[in-house]
Amino acid sequence: MMRDHATLPRSGSFARRRREASAAATKRAYKHAAMRDCGHRCVYCASYLGYDNATLDHVQPLSQGGAHAPGNVVAACARCNLMKGDMLPHEFFIRNPSAGANFIRYARAVHRALKRAARRAVSLALAGNLSPGAQPLAA
Repeated sequence: MMRDHATLPRSGSFARRRREASAAATKRAYKHAAMRDCGHRCVYCASYLGYDNATLDHVQPLSQGGAHAPGNVVAACARCNLMKGDMLPHEFFIRNPSAGANFIRYARAVHRALKRAARRAVSLALAGNLSPGAQPLAA
């Protein structure tokens, strides 16, 4: 059967809507995975998170060269996410050793190098809090 008219390509708005829907679905999937991997807890303060009050945090910030990949995304409460801002993980964990300890405990699906850096930063922060005459504990 022959058509007597040409088929026109779809308009750009349809493709744009499909792409936006795809991006929203990807973000939703990342958030569900992060919530599952972090045990529905903020990885920095260990408070319980519902899906509505959880935010996605890039451990290595995008502005500092981090990737938007599952090994770099964790669930955090809005307060901790705002407090961390675009700090590198070791900067944040040196300022907040308890956040680093919680990160080590609850961030189960992050990249190994990020966990190693967190352990190092927490150790340095705790060693820096020793009194002048005290000796650090042997590892």
